[in-house]
Amino acid sequence: MYRNMIAITCASALALSACQMTTNEQAVVGGLVGAGAGLITANALDANRNWTVIAVLAGAAAGTMVARNNATNECAYSNGDGTYRTGPCP
Repeated sequence: MYRNMIAITCASALALSACQMTTNEQAVVGGLVGAGAGLITANALDANRNWTVIAVLAGAAAGTMVARNNATNECAYSNGDGTYRTGPCP
């Protein structure tokens, strides 16, 4: 069961990465891939339902942010006082 989920997730990510997508589409795909990664991680760690939901939501949020940053090539940097600035990624 787990091998099938991993295989499907990897195949989907590879298939979708070859497509020309807009920034919004990349964010959606990033969110879906992140949610899938969160689900796989939660299942691998035998998490209960509450932690599984949290892992899926956190994965979706992280995947969306990574996709948006890759599309714009901008990263967020901490100013040290709780605020952030954006700039080109190194």
